Amino acid sequence: MPEFAIGETDFLLDGKPFQIISGALHYFRVHPDLWADRIDKARRMGLNTIETYVAWNAHSPEQGEFDVSGGLDLDRFLRLIAEAGMYAIVRPGPYICAEWDNGGLPTWLLRDTELRVREFEPRYLAAVRGYLDEVYRVVAPHQIDRGGPVLLVQVENEYGAFGSDKRYLAALTHYTRAAGITVPLTTVDQPTHEMLANGGLDGVLHRTASFGSQSTARLKTLREHQPTGPLMCSEFWNGWFDHWGAHHHTTSVEDSAADLDALLAAGASVNLYMFHGGTNFGLTNGANDKGVYQALVTSYDYDAPLDEAGDPTPKYHAFREVIARYHKVPDSVPPEARPAPTPVAALSDPAWLLDSPRRWGTAQEHENLPTFDELTPAPRLAFLRTTVDAGEPGVLTFCEVRDRATVFFDGDRLGTLLREHHDRAIRLPRARGELLVLVEDQGRVNYGERIGEAKGIIGGARLHGEPLTGWEVIPIDVPALPDLLPEMPEVSAAGPPAGPLSGPVAVRGGFDLDEPADLFLDTGLWGKGMVWINGFLLGRYWRRGPQRTLYVPRPVVRAGSNDLVVLELDTMLEPEARFVARPLLGHTEA
Repeated sequence: MPEFAIGETDFLLDGKPFQIISGALHYFRVHPDLWADRIDKARRMGLNTIETYVAWNAHSPEQGEFDVSGGLDLDRFLRLIAEAGMYAIVRPGPYICAEWDNGGLPTWLLRDTELRVREFEPRYLAAVRGYLDEVYRVVAPHQIDRGGPVLLVQVENEYGAFGSDKRYLAALTHYTRAAGITVPLTTVDQPTHEMLANGGLDGVLHRTASFGSQSTARLKTLREHQPTGPLMCSEFWNGWFDHWGAHHHTTSVEDSAADLDALLAAGASVNLYMFHGGTNFGLTNGANDKGVYQALVTSYDYDAPLDEAGDPTPKYHAFREVIARYHKVPDSVPPEARPAPTPVAALSDPAWLLDSPRRWGTAQEHENLPTFDELTPAPRLAFLRTTVDAGEPGVLTFCEVRDRATVFFDGDRLGTLLREHHDRAIRLPRARGELLVLVEDQGRVNYGERIGEAKGIIGGARLHGEPLTGWEVIPIDVPALPDLLPEMPEVSAAGPPAGPLSGPVAVRGGFDLDEPADLFLDTGLWGKGMVWINGFLLGRYWRRGPQRTLYVPRPVVRAGSNDLVVLELDTMLEPEARFVARPLLGHTEA
């Protein structure tokens, strides 16, 4: 069998120096029917390796589960990499960041208020060991010394930016080896002296770095902390992510190519973060909070060499040219993107969620208002309802809103409270009536000290300084929402709604295609909500941008008729679904 090892100055494949030229491709962000296409395009750019994170919360949404079916079939993904003649790097965390919901840590983990994440804490470590055993049961047979593609496995992820618990890192290393992983183990940290020192284990875990510029200087810092063995940039940031309310991030093609050239010229190995970003399908986007909460958008295009729809960009061709200076690259390149079909679908049969809140989930009675994390499973969207009987009108206050709460009183919308604005109070116009609050979790923080925080309304609600009690909580079953809609008549007597719609409302429509194709759904005239096509939840849209189109992967649609459902939480200016020929990801800084 082949042998992969760490030498004095290089990675060694069967005893010969081997330069890893890798690209990040997260299987859980790409439709599984497109994995082979994306892997092949990586090969044709000149990459020899594919790197992926493993998202614990995707595989284990509830304790005791480990799903490896469909889009979570890591075994199939690794087999496809091998079939393409490429190698693999696996990074299972357990924390991955990745701008992914909760940094990959499952919500159920934090129901134990005594548990502390990312440190040597027995209950956390017990859960982590169970998770890693499941992951490595899949990964171990794919290691290179067993005839598979896996060259390296990473332990934790940029741990030096979070902590310095060496016992924790040693425990993860022990679990990894005990589960049958024999290939070299690595860590990755940003190239500061403190982070590199805190995040590694001397002589046990091979240190690598993450950066996107000043390659020569960054490698010099890395060498001070990894005095022997190959140098590697395990995350070469050739793009960046976007969050709602900001601009679409892009990086200079010329500058990125020059920094990649400097890395390869120095003999360093590299992993492009990202080669192909993909999409935060469903409700999987993360968030950042450094004083202001910022939820990530649905697209994870990342300004990568291969764009969200899998088409080559100028960066793809520039990187291929750089790689060709050091290694032979395949002769053929992928074709350029073609304009996508542009069907139009009228949206009709509005179902207002407030008309029958219990249609959308199972009601629960709670004396005191629970957080989302106190519910099983933790919802992403929920109605909170109670009756107010006060002596006079007053101001309703919440201790904290995470992350968006729209307040209705006797069916009238009073307003929306936003976490990023630090909103937590609103005036109730009458002393008596039904109070209903629609609360949305917009994505859990994926980086920093706020990882694992609870969602929903934190600390309950008060009126005139007194707690409001006697709540009915209705977690909305978001994945099943299209199936919960009233049966659609074959011919709608009312026809499409005339003019704008005020949410929360679900509408639906249909469109025809001659053949399956990638699509780009324009949400520019809608407010805020979610979209399903043929039952597949594409993700969130929001008028505040920068992202305007939602990417629809070709395998999601079919020749002939296709169904579309939109849940509008705010206001929809035109009840019509329009598809456009190209993605619209928003304005840039330039």
